[in-house]
Amino acid sequence: MKLIRSIMAGAALIAFGAAGALAQETLKIGAIGSLSGGGTAWGLAIQRGTELAIDEVNSTGGLKVGDKSYKIEMIMYDDQYNAQGGKTAAERLVHQDKVKFIIGPIGSGPVLSTVSVTTPAEVLVLSNGYAPGILRNEAKAPYNFRMTNTNDEYSEAFVKWVKEGLPNAKKIGFIVPNDAIGQQVAPGLKKIYEAAGFEVFYEMYERGSKEFIPLLTRMIAARVDTFDVNFNAPGEAGLLVRQARQAGFRGPIIQAGGPSVPEIFEVAGGLAKGFLSYEMFDFSSEVGQKLTKAYEAKYGKGIINSQLPAFYNATRILFEALKRAGTTTDVKKVRDQVEALEGWDTGIYGPVRWTGTEKYGVKHQLLLPFFIVELQEDGTTKTRARVVP
Repeated sequence: MKLIRSIMAGAALIAFGAAGALAQETLKIGAIGSLSGGGTAWGLAIQRGTELAIDEVNSTGGLKVGDKSYKIEMIMYDDQYNAQGGKTAAERLVHQDKVKFIIGPIGSGPVLSTVSVTTPAEVLVLSNGYAPGILRNEAKAPYNFRMTNTNDEYSEAFVKWVKEGLPNAKKIGFIVPNDAIGQQVAPGLKKIYEAAGFEVFYEMYERGSKEFIPLLTRMIAARVDTFDVNFNAPGEAGLLVRQARQAGFRGPIIQAGGPSVPEIFEVAGGLAKGFLSYEMFDFSSEVGQKLTKAYEAKYGKGIINSQLPAFYNATRILFEALKRAGTTTDVKKVRDQVEALEGWDTGIYGPVRWTGTEKYGVKHQLLLPFFIVELQEDGTTKTRARVVP
């Protein structure tokens, strides 16, 4: 298992007068994400989004909590985008590193296994996995917060747009992983498509597969006219897009969730032209350009996906809650302050909006606006719609 230990260089500790001195200590926060395998792009987004938020705090002298100033240290482990990896990473962070706050992971399998460790240990987790069981009810998920929309929050609006924006779409194809996502989440989206009048073709594969031509051939033979690559990690989604075109599929290819447009273009190239995707963030906005500039200054030019601002945003929410709680040890107080941030503007998506009581039994679901974008031949995207769920 890979360990990424990132101690951000902040401004030099300033000597304060005796009356107003703040003692600086180190606060360790954990991170879990896929730094190998098909979900690597998402794991890097967690790592780098969190690092950028840490940089900001450390460069101002640290995070001020109560009468102390903390330099933030991040300890990150690779979950390899699977359930066992998530559990192992969580156990190391909780029992070995003694962290009380964890950013990530992404993916239902890793998240479900992570919270099986963190919930009884009373560790706060800010993650992104679609399985409903991640947020079950206040008694079973008191310290788990989901930091992006799931298909429950955006799917009906997305499917409505497909109905109106792709009038020739009648039969939707799913090829999904045979894991928590495919088993627990895909059926819900299937029902939404069917309720809107679509037929749905449905096949599963084992996570980590590289060859999809046989499944795609069956899909084409079933007369699917629109292919949805939702529920797939970026690497696998890119292969599905490329191989679908190589197999002769000529209909629209869309992704109603799990945005990974830059990675799909990197894998599929020009074959991905016209690909339509749910998108979480507008990088052309003022805040998007500012975040991109900070990213390129630290990491150089390269792929930056919309999971990065999501976890940058999550880290900022954690820091604000810590400041308001006035403690780095009382997780319940910090949890209460995360909940109380309703209406606070993070500077990324606008005011914090929590939902989830009716669907999950706990108001720990962050609600975000989203976009529908179309991939252009040069790899850029064109926004087709902005939707506020």
